Amino acid sequence: MNRSPIARALVLAFALTSAAIAQAQEQPAAVATQRDANQQERIEQGLQSGQLNTKEAGQLERDEQRIDRTQARDLKQGGALTPQEKAQITHEQNQASKDIYQDKHNAVTGNPDSASSKRLQADVQRNANQQQRITNGINSGQLTNKEAGHLEAGQKREARNEANAAANGHVGAGEQARIQGRENRQSQRIYNKKHNDKPREN
Repeated sequence: MNRSPIARALVLAFALTSAAIAQAQEQPAAVATQRDANQQERIEQGLQSGQLNTKEAGQLERDEQRIDRTQARDLKQGGALTPQEKAQITHEQNQASKDIYQDKHNAVTGNPDSASSKRLQADVQRNANQQQRITNGINSGQLTNKEAGHLEAGQKREARNEANAAANGHVGAGEQARIQGRENRQSQRIYNKKHNDKPREN
């Protein structure tokens, strides 16, 4: 009679431990995508403050494109990131972080009130927001690592589009419209994958 509550407690403890282990295995993916969101925010803040001009921000988006490509490749396989994959992503993010710092603290400045800068500010901010939605989806269990990998491929395309548009130091209204159209499609993909009720990997 006394064993029944103990047995139930042990089963519950085992279930909670298993869930915690599964979450811990997923955590590196969330850590990596959260850092992406943070770095996108730093680029946007640099544009807003005038520490970055449009061309510099475009070059930094090229760095983000490479990181997103690595994450897309590694996460699409599903399951937890391997130590080697984590190390590669961290290395790329550290390099991008250093580039952001250097560009924000060099002698080159931008005009945050120019139409071109404002367009890129809006695009980079939306990119950061969508990256944050992916992170939140991983943390909540709404996204599997494989789904996050597919979404990171979309983030890679967004970063590439922004980098290409800003490569000459000017983002035109037509370029922004095309970027926004692609961002709308990426936003819908994030929503669809977060609401498709796929079970999380263990």
